[in-house]
Amino acid sequence: MENITPLESPEIKAVISKYTVFIAEARKRLIITLCAFVASTLAGFFFYEKIIKFLIEILSLQGVNIVFTSPFQFINLAFSSGIACGLIVTFPLFVAQILSFLKPALKKQEFKMVIQLLPFSLLLFVAGLIFGFIIMKWQIAIFLERSLALGIGNILDISRLLRTVLLTSALMGIGFEFPILLILLLRLGIVKRAQLAKIRMWIYLGSFIFAILLPADSVIADVVLALPLIILYELTLILSRNKKEKTTAD
Repeated sequence: MENITPLESPEIKAVISKYTVFIAEARKRLIITLCAFVASTLAGFFFYEKIIKFLIEILSLQGVNIVFTSPFQFINLAFSSGIACGLIVTFPLFVAQILSFLKPALKKQEFKMVIQLLPFSLLLFVAGLIFGFIIMKWQIAIFLERSLALGIGNILDISRLLRTVLLTSALMGIGFEFPILLILLLRLGIVKRAQLAKIRMWIYLGSFIFAILLPADSVIADVVLALPLIILYELTLILSRNKKEKTTAD
């Protein structure tokens, strides 16, 4: 009798055949997203000088002693500019690819709901991006004000400064997408509002841990960056409750 290995059994072959199409589709969309990330990262890398000059201007760093501390440090700065550009440009495409991939698995009404959330997703991403940038600018202003008040000279490491500003802003944009994820889970019935409410303190803790892990090296900045994530979580719970009440009334 011929021995058949587990991978050669008809059942396993049927399962593999069933999911091969989905795996191939996921692979194709992942490659598209990675190509876009690489292209935008390279653009940010090669045009980092213009990006730096633009950031110095809007951060009001004219007249501040900003220096390189290493003859090779500009390479790190170029990489930071590239990665930040890659995250900012690619994330909306990444969201769109996920939605397009999930379309066959969702009912028409479910997919319509997801599409309706897409503009809010992009809006929250931009809002998080801007919020992170504003907080970084505020922190820099405090640093400069305190150094002048104390009569202490200021020398800012341009590479570390702009890397912190760029990555913090980009990651806050991604962090602001948290409510969209919660709404999707609630609308699709994967989790219940009561379950989310029970883990409130864990969400708070997670928000602070997320803020602490950001490049911003300041306790004040960590607290301020965590607050909008907590507020967005609470607003999501309020909106989901109102939606449930309205559905019940109808």
